[in-house]
Amino acid sequence: MPAANRVLVVGAGIAGTASATFLAEGGVEVDLVEKNAEVSALGSGITLQGNALRVFRQLGVLEQIEAHGYAFTTVGLRAPDPQGTLLVEMQDVRTGGDELPATVGMPRPELARILVERAIDAGANVHFGVEATQLEQHDDGVDVTFSDGSTARYDLVIGADGLHSQVRSQIGIDTKPEPTGMAIWRVFTPRPDSVTRTDLIYGGPSYIAGYCPTGENSLYAYIVETADAANFALSGPERVERMRALSEAYHGPWDDIRPFITPERGVNYTFFEAHVVDAPWNRGCVVIIGDAAHSCPPTLAQGAAQSLEDAAVLAELILGADGLDEGLWRSFTGRRVARARTVVEASVQLGQWLIDHDEKADVPGLMGRISALVTEPA
Repeated sequence: MPAANRVLVVGAGIAGTASATFLAEGGVEVDLVEKNAEVSALGSGITLQGNALRVFRQLGVLEQIEAHGYAFTTVGLRAPDPQGTLLVEMQDVRTGGDELPATVGMPRPELARILVERAIDAGANVHFGVEATQLEQHDDGVDVTFSDGSTARYDLVIGADGLHSQVRSQIGIDTKPEPTGMAIWRVFTPRPDSVTRTDLIYGGPSYIAGYCPTGENSLYAYIVETADAANFALSGPERVERMRALSEAYHGPWDDIRPFITPERGVNYTFFEAHVVDAPWNRGCVVIIGDAAHSCPPTLAQGAAQSLEDAAVLAELILGADGLDEGLWRSFTGRRVARARTVVEASVQLGQWLIDHDEKADVPGLMGRISALVTEPA
């Protein structure tokens, strides 16, 4: 018998839909609420490392992920020179196991659709356009008031509502994401034939210029530079102009991508942020996971994977325990907090080395340590 019979999951992102699917398939009655009116995600791409693919296999969506994404096993490093010279093509670490691709890139909206549909198929009751506005804890559960005026009682509430989590605030956790000093320009475009894997260019006028194929006919490209709040005030065409101007310093496949950076496609601009909530991540029978509990800049492409690991570990413990006692919460935080913190700190460190132009930075060593860590299941 599971530790909770009726669970509310707040947030239909990666962590929320994964949690809802695991628990519903385990016989738990699950309500999943999402404040947005429909399945939504930023219209760019996402990089999914092998340890994320390992959890997708557990969820039963790996085939769909591979069918709608673009798998690759190497990563390239190019020079910021007029030719975009390929310096090295390296085998990427298969952190999910030798039988899985090292990496899959895919469009974020497509991933969101797959995960929501999987949660529904598993038996979760999914409600869009609804928020949990009030949580009131009792010895035998949590009374929840929703934005539509309805109320319900749950054995457990899982806050998977992202970086700016309302559940985190509602249970009195003050830790919030903080800017790291970097920002990223992203554009989603057709994929030219010259792009078959992620290539990274360090240096030039920006810190990083890279791209990731997300399908046979799509990719997302990105440029990382110093964060500047003034860029949020730029109009759509001005953002496009800014990213095109930055891209002029980069060549090779960038010369094929640049013509697609147009006002019709738009450009997204976001600050890098990071945080880790100290243990415990629960307050009574309310727990936060995913970006609500920890976030990292995408320098190691581990954000989605760490959220999925949270969902898998939490569901495993709930389905295998008799009650929501302190032992369960100690097991959860013991398996997740230090691991997530190590990944976040490494992601921030990599960015700080770039900001500092640290010539002694051991980037390969850092990447190797994180790859070894996440290759072992959480």
